[in-house]
Amino acid sequence: MAAPPVSGAGLAPGAFPTQPPQIVHEVNTASLCRIGQEAVQDIVTRTMEIFQLLRNMQLPNGVTYHTGTHQDRLGKLQEHLRQLSVLFRKLRLVYDKCNENCAGLEMIPTEQLIPYFEEDGSKHDSRSSSSQLSFGSGERREIMEVNMKLKQKNQQLKQVMDQLRNLIWEINAMLAMRN
Repeated sequence: MAAPPVSGAGLAPGAFPTQPPQIVHEVNTASLCRIGQEAVQDIVTRTMEIFQLLRNMQLPNGVTYHTGTHQDRLGKLQEHLRQLSVLFRKLRLVYDKCNENCAGLEMIPTEQLIPYFEEDGSKHDSRSSSSQLSFGSGERREIMEVNMKLKQKNQQLKQVMDQLRNLIWEINAMLAMRN
């Protein structure tokens, strides 16, 4: 007599094990870069907190200090340093994984990029004009109009910055004369 087939540990025949479906997140280079950016932001925040703790700590210059307060601050400092080292290890892993993912990618030749033109219309570098993109007359006119508007706005911003710079200079000069 043959034994019934075993379908699971302690499960009745025909019953399926109830396991939560495992979600597989595909980790691409862009999400790795986002994770790396968050790690860098956390590193900066933790470093600022460490400097804040250090600034608030009293120096042992003969002044009596409360050992409880000192031990508490020292514990916080050590915890921040431990978390900082964890964040640096995480950042190193992200960096290595990004380098691994990008190892097979080829660099885009600069000839395929959009050429840069100076304000006088001359091309920035001395490459052949065959690599330039060709636009229709309507597109070219629209681009030139947008370019002119941007130049005007840039000029206006430059004038405002110059006026602010002069105003700050005058205020500083008046404050210096008052002292």
